[in-house]
Amino acid sequence: MRAMAPLSDGYVDRSGVKVHYEVFGTGGPTILLLPAWSLVQSRRWKMQVPYLARHHRVITFDGRGCGLSDRPTEPADYADHEFAADAVAVLDASETTAALIVSVSRGAGYALDLAGSNPERVLGAIFVSPTVSRDDLIPNAVAYSWNDELDTDEGWAKYNRHYWARDWPGFAEFFMAQAFNEPHSTKQREDCVRWALEDTDPQTVTATQIAFYRALGADLRTRTAGVRCPSLVVHGSNDQVVGISGGRRLAEALGCELVVFEGSGHLPDVREPVRFNLLVHDFATRLAPAPTRERRWTRALNRPPRVLYLSSPIGLGHARRDLAVASELRTLRPEVEVDWLTQHPVTAMLDRHGERVHPACAWLANESAHIEDGCTEHDLHVFQAYRRMDEILCANFGVLHDVLAEQHYDLVIGDEAWETDYYLHENPECKRTGFVWMTDFVGWLPMASGGAAEELLTADYNAEMLEHIARYPRIRDRALFVGELEDVVTEPFGPGLPSIRDWTQAHYDFVGYLSGVSTVPDADRAGVRAELGYRDDEQVCVVAVGGTGVGASLLGRVIGAYPVVQHALPDLRMVIVAGPRIDLRALPAHPGLDVRAFVPDLWRHLAVCDVAVVQGGLTTTMELVANRRPFVYVPLRNHFEQQVHVRRRLERYRAGRCADYADLHPDALAELITQELANPVTSVPVTGGGEARAAALIADLL
Repeated sequence: MRAMAPLSDGYVDRSGVKVHYEVFGTGGPTILLLPAWSLVQSRRWKMQVPYLARHHRVITFDGRGCGLSDRPTEPADYADHEFAADAVAVLDASETTAALIVSVSRGAGYALDLAGSNPERVLGAIFVSPTVSRDDLIPNAVAYSWNDELDTDEGWAKYNRHYWARDWPGFAEFFMAQAFNEPHSTKQREDCVRWALEDTDPQTVTATQIAFYRALGADLRTRTAGVRCPSLVVHGSNDQVVGISGGRRLAEALGCELVVFEGSGHLPDVREPVRFNLLVHDFATRLAPAPTRERRWTRALNRPPRVLYLSSPIGLGHARRDLAVASELRTLRPEVEVDWLTQHPVTAMLDRHGERVHPACAWLANESAHIEDGCTEHDLHVFQAYRRMDEILCANFGVLHDVLAEQHYDLVIGDEAWETDYYLHENPECKRTGFVWMTDFVGWLPMASGGAAEELLTADYNAEMLEHIARYPRIRDRALFVGELEDVVTEPFGPGLPSIRDWTQAHYDFVGYLSGVSTVPDADRAGVRAELGYRDDEQVCVVAVGGTGVGASLLGRVIGAYPVVQHALPDLRMVIVAGPRIDLRALPAHPGLDVRAFVPDLWRHLAVCDVAVVQGGLTTTMELVANRRPFVYVPLRNHFEQQVHVRRRLERYRAGRCADYADLHPDALAELITQELANPVTSVPVTGGGEARAAALIADLL
């Protein structure tokens, strides 16, 4: 799922070659993100578009030879001036008078031609890792002939037209590994390899290469002579494709500043998107200063303590516990002001509680929708879904960055706000205030279906997190674990990495059980049941799947089994709770079945039911454990948190009956519910008070 959809898109046709473009945002000045080598499509700008388009109008287009654009076969069709002419045609079609142009690598040639031949259309130019001279290519890259058949395929010998024809995937994987030579760059490499395999072909790229070598023969002074606009060159110091000498050479020829990304490789815009986006935004703003406006600053001692609360929108469990922590915090510090930065459905719950939702919530890309988009029938590979959410996470951190730049907060609390924790560690200079990190699990764990590849990926993600914490312990002023030490798994983070439990014990404060709701004492159960419309003489089974739409399949299966369950348990009242993101109209109906939409006080229904059937989320299952209710839980397949972290915790409490979705046929479900109703609850009592403990640790920072 994309973090931002275009406002418009279309095609331009030049001499029979159609080029696809997209337009985002409405601000100014317009930024034209040029194509790079036709190896990848314009989606390579996915980490830039959402942030820049909140401030500017942004245009991208697929370079001829890839993506949704046509693939001419003649090398002459890929000359720099052809790409420049395509850019002018896109500007015309989008009714753009002039734009700031941004190029990467081979796109520097397109940008130089565009700025030199159409100076009135170019407000400014940013060149990233410019490839403008054969002399700047990494020596290994030119040690082999590109045109001749070679007797080796090792290393840069893969940069060869004959090898491309034999093993295009092999070249794509090799080249992207060189382009992203920074550690922990697996996702960036995967994206670009996929685009190279899906959106172009070796024959087309061979034609582009012939045109490229012809362009490199031109004198750089001649190529830059007509460029008069403000310019900027950006280059990674550890570029293994084009040496930084290329950046220096172009900056000198243009008489402009060179910004070096120390330690970065060939594509710093992709690998360091936050820093790069801020750089482009600042450059664009200087080209067209914002209109005069009033700004205010308040003396420190005149400011009430202010907290910005980031509550994960994936489900409603986080919101319930976060509201409880905020309430306890206000008890300790009545003068504190709390603003919330989150998404639907959490924003709806906050509105009902009279909380102050920050207007910037409207700019956040929806994480719940992305997770739902990645779910098949009761199967959510949550680790891979998280990896695919990279552009959404980057976009949402950009929103937070701008909020903190505009307004003062004494503290940011992030309840599983993964993007905040990650990008603050990647950009420690962006930390402006105190930061509390809160989570109920630690450590990405591989699923068996992912095989050895996933074992390596999860270990790599964990290793990066460990390196972040070790290098910048000051980013997390408090790290709170929702649970006890015994709730943490004992597996290692990966081969050669420490035990998850041992590391967590050294780096977290444990606040215990924290759900945001109260238990219902046995003495009060009859009164609460009557208030909710349940009779004393009926057995109530509540079926709930949380605050996202990923539980629709489980609801459908339980509803389909209802006639069999009803026959086995004729006195059972089954209550189906769809939640805020599942359309009731999509669910089947049966006589006697009680189907409801979102229930704001669902915890009360769970607290007084006779049995429950739920998914495998921590908050819902622990509410049942705390209220000592029997329940069946059905974890999502390939959801490592539900399958491992939550399941281990429930096993520790000796609570619930775990069922496999594949085995949940009608007779089996009827039998499971019958058994849970008949068996006494023997779970370990839950100690509450986590809200107060968390609030006390947070209040110390204020």
